[in-house]
Amino acid sequence: MTSDHPFAEYVRILGKGPKMWRHLTFEEARAAMGMILDGQADPLQIGAFLLLLRRTGETGEELAGMVAAARDCFLDPGVTAEIELDWPSYADRHRQQPWFILAARLLADQGVRILMHGIAGYEDGYAPTRPGLSVFNIPQATSLASAAAAFGSDNLVYVGLENFCPALQSLFELRPLLGVRTAVNTFGRDLNPFRAPHQMQGVFHPPYKPLHLDTVRHLAQQNSMIFKGGGGEVQRNPMKPVLVDALVAGEAVVQEWPAMTGQSVYKWREENLDPAELLRMWQGELDLPVPELAIIGTVAFALKQLEPALTIDAAEKQARHLWQARDKQRF
Repeated sequence: MTSDHPFAEYVRILGKGPKMWRHLTFEEARAAMGMILDGQADPLQIGAFLLLLRRTGETGEELAGMVAAARDCFLDPGVTAEIELDWPSYADRHRQQPWFILAARLLADQGVRILMHGIAGYEDGYAPTRPGLSVFNIPQATSLASAAAAFGSDNLVYVGLENFCPALQSLFELRPLLGVRTAVNTFGRDLNPFRAPHQMQGVFHPPYKPLHLDTVRHLAQQNSMIFKGGGGEVQRNPMKPVLVDALVAGEAVVQEWPAMTGQSVYKWREENLDPAELLRMWQGELDLPVPELAIIGTVAFALKQLEPALTIDAAEKQARHLWQARDKQRF
C-alpha cells in the first residue's frame, strides 16, 4: 500500500468535508509553506493548497505562519539594517502612475530610512513600480545584503522579491495559471525583510484590512498602517475619506482621515505611463492637483505613524510644507 505524501496532511486539513475541515495553526502553515518553498510539494498539491486556502478564507495566524516560512527561505539569512519604515509594493498591475514613489522619496530626503520591496508586475500596459525608481536615483538592490549596504548612500532602497526570496516570487507567477490571486498575494505584503518598527500597507480590497492587521499582530509588529490604497499600493486616495486600521505601539486603533478634495477624477491620462511624468511632477511641470494630494496625503500617513502624537491636521500640514519646499531641480 502506498503511503500518503508528507504534504498531503495539509491539503487534507483544509480539504475535508464541511464539518471536518479546519484552519491551520501557525506552525502548520509555516511547515506547509516551508515545504512548498523548499520544493518538497508537487505542483498539483501547491495548486490545491492555495485554492483551498482561498476558498476557506485565510486567517491571520495562517498568513503569519507563511510569512515566517518565507523569512526562513531568505537568501541572506540574518542580514538586517536599521531602518524606520517598511514599504511593500506588491500590486501586480494598476492603471495609475506610482505617485507614491515621490512620497517615499520626499520622506527619505527628510532622513526617514525606507526599504521598499515587491514584484515587477506584468508588461501589459499597467504601471509597475520599478521603472519609476531610476528616475529618482533610487538604488535597486540585488540582494538583502546589498540593500543593507545601499543605506550607506541613500535613505530609500528597493529590492525585488526575486532577489531575496525567489521561491516565493515563483508562486506569484502562478496567478495567470490559476486565474485568481492567492494567499501569496496577501502575505507578501507582510514580509518586512528588515523587521522595520513601522510598516505601511496599501490593500486593494478593504475587507482585507482586518486580516492584515491580525497577521502583523501575530508577527509581533508594533506599528502598522493598513488602508485601501490606490491600485492596492501604499498611496492615499485623496478624493475619499480613508479608514486606516492601525497598530500604534501594539494597540489596534482606527483612524478616520477625511477626503482632501471634492474632485472625483485624477484628470490624468491612464494610457500615459511614462516614468518621465513622475519626474515632471517632482519638477512642478505638471498641474495635477489630485495626484499632488495623493503624494501629500501618503506622506502625511507616514508622518502620523512615525510620530503618533501628531494630529491628522498637523500631519497633513507638515506633509504639504515638505512637498512645497522640495528641491524641484534636484533630479
